[in-house]
Amino acid sequence: MPRLSGKLNKINTPRVANGPSIFVSLQIMLNFEAMRYFLIIFSVLFSFAGLSQGDMESENDVVQFSGIVVTGDSLSPVPFVTVYRTRDAKGTITDTKGFFSIPVLKGDTVRFSSVGYVPTQMNIADTLSSNRYNVVQFLGVDTVLVPTTFIYPWPTKQKMKEEILALRLEDDQAERARKNLESIMMYNRMAEMGMDGGENYKIAMQQQAQRISYAGQAPPQNIFSPIAWAQFIKAWQSGAYKKK
Repeated sequence: MPRLSGKLNKINTPRVANGPSIFVSLQIMLNFEAMRYFLIIFSVLFSFAGLSQGDMESENDVVQFSGIVVTGDSLSPVPFVTVYRTRDAKGTITDTKGFFSIPVLKGDTVRFSSVGYVPTQMNIADTLSSNRYNVVQFLGVDTVLVPTTFIYPWPTKQKMKEEILALRLEDDQAERARKNLESIMMYNRMAEMGMDGGENYKIAMQQQAQRISYAGQAPPQNIFSPIAWAQFIKAWQSGAYKKK
């Protein structure tokens, strides 16, 4: 019986080859998977914690920057001034009363600029304890010197030259006076001018004296005067009676 039972045990109980080594390998694999899942979960939680802390720090650094922009001499509000952050060139403009309001971060630099005024900038302190910051910003008037510019109605210099040469300018007073005082003009005006009272009186007296001197006799006729004939012949030879 003992021998038989021993043989039966050998037959009915199979041996598992390398049993302990397989179990150890399975245990190592399970431990590795657990460790991997743990690392993943830990990384995700750490990332969320870091983001939450970063968002909290960013929210604490945001400051609502507001104020009024005025002139430095008369304290008058300056409308439509450009107000922007220098780090990203984003901002706003002042309204008609010079008011502005933009969000900034602590440590930002804000720039103010407007046409006709000297641009200036302001640094936001990183030690602010409040999330609001109000200022009154002064802008000085800027004097801009523009070089002299000549505007002509002609597109090219050649066209301008042609127009100037073809221009007919009116005479000024001095030129008109010079022309009126020329000898030929004076003679024509003298010939067209009628006699005054003195000349009319002189002619009337001469005619009266001639009538008195020839009273009682026939007045002489120039048709029989040799002097008159000599003047007529001379004038005829010079062409004074030709048609012009």
